[in-house]
Amino acid sequence: MNTTIAAVSTPYGKGGIAVIRISGDCAVQVAEKMFFPVSGSLLGSVEAGRAYYGKIVSKGMVIDDGIAVVYRAPRSYTGEDTVEISCHGGILLTERVLEAAFSCGAEPARRGEFTQRAFTNGKLDLTEAEAVIGLIDAESDEKLRLSVSHANGVLKRRTEEIYREIVALLSSVYVKTDYPEEDLAELGAEEIAERLGAVSEKLSDTLKTYRHGKAVSDGVKTAIVGKPNAGKSSLLNRLCGEERAIVTSKAGTTRDVIEEKVQAGRITLRLWDTAGIREGGDEIEKIGIEKAKRKIKEAELIIGVFDISGEPDKEDDGIVRILRSAVDRGVPVIAVLNKDDAGNTVYEKDVLDALPDGVVTVSVSCLTGNGIDQLKSAAESQFVNREIDYSGEAVIANARQFSALDRAAECITRARDGLKSGLSADLYGLDLEQALKALGEVDGRTVSEEVTAEIFRNFCVGK
Repeated sequence: MNTTIAAVSTPYGKGGIAVIRISGDCAVQVAEKMFFPVSGSLLGSVEAGRAYYGKIVSKGMVIDDGIAVVYRAPRSYTGEDTVEISCHGGILLTERVLEAAFSCGAEPARRGEFTQRAFTNGKLDLTEAEAVIGLIDAESDEKLRLSVSHANGVLKRRTEEIYREIVALLSSVYVKTDYPEEDLAELGAEEIAERLGAVSEKLSDTLKTYRHGKAVSDGVKTAIVGKPNAGKSSLLNRLCGEERAIVTSKAGTTRDVIEEKVQAGRITLRLWDTAGIREGGDEIEKIGIEKAKRKIKEAELIIGVFDISGEPDKEDDGIVRILRSAVDRGVPVIAVLNKDDAGNTVYEKDVLDALPDGVVTVSVSCLTGNGIDQLKSAAESQFVNREIDYSGEAVIANARQFSALDRAAECITRARDGLKSGLSADLYGLDLEQALKALGEVDGRTVSEEVTAEIFRNFCVGK
């Protein structure tokens, strides 16, 4: 963090402009050696936050003209002195401008190092830093809204509110511990228990948002399963809106798992089109079936496809057993009755009678597209069942946040139970301390360096 770093902050490739970001104690001195405003001023003397037109020089030669903006610490993205130089967006030209920054004293930035410095310097907490990558990766309006919410500090404020409440309770607990003979504690045992219950309820409400947040942010692992030629690949193609998988009349065409992302309303489905499950088949098909079974175990949503144009058989019975097993594990299941244009109501009734309780059924025609919108709505409703006001309601977006808040909730429950069972204040106070530590991991105040390093490794270079 004591070095001055530089990187290209715009995507690699040809474009109208490219932006080279330089940050660190010597950022202005580095930029002064390579960028010369046409006004004749040096960058070290210009007004911060204003754009200056000038010449970009490398090895004593003018290689481009462009714009430079100086940001002075702490009023910059990283909290350090920062200079952003915009040049023409040629691939070679951008590389030469970046090389000029290196030759003038900057060092190459690591993945996410600019945002990591912003976190280290207190410009962002960890939830806000994670929101940056969410904004960059957003492929849906819903994920964009969720990321904006985190970037604006909605989750940060929620955890800070709970954190302050626990600190207040802990202070009363420690007064009771340090001065047991004195009546100095602001809160009695009953009031502490009541307020711990309120904290527990806030944590529980926040934890319940994870199912929604994960479906929006990471997507839902969705396995499409069925017997050979049930229409799984045709369904994938319909959901994608393009010919993503090969479809033929020959059973067993799909041998490997085909993966694709599809928007289903407010959530993202990470679809896995799997090999048709049946007994027999050649060696390659058997490998595909084993892969399909592994994906079924990993799936967070299963779409079982049945071809209702023919007669039910033992292979359909096998698919029903797979769906029943998924329901028993708590995995949501949607049964797709394909080829509803065939009008075979006997088959449809037999399938419906065999399906376990809790399975949602949707009739579709992959030939005409009928029912596809209803299928997407059914998938969405499994994970999102109400409108969320992202501007005011904190939503957990990833497993790290959920794990930390879940551990905090467990500690609060233990503290409350300990208080009610008559444990001494110093013992249930330890649980409150552990709750604070877990909450601190959400916003980064108590998180380990290894965890933060792993988070920022997911960023691109230049951000």
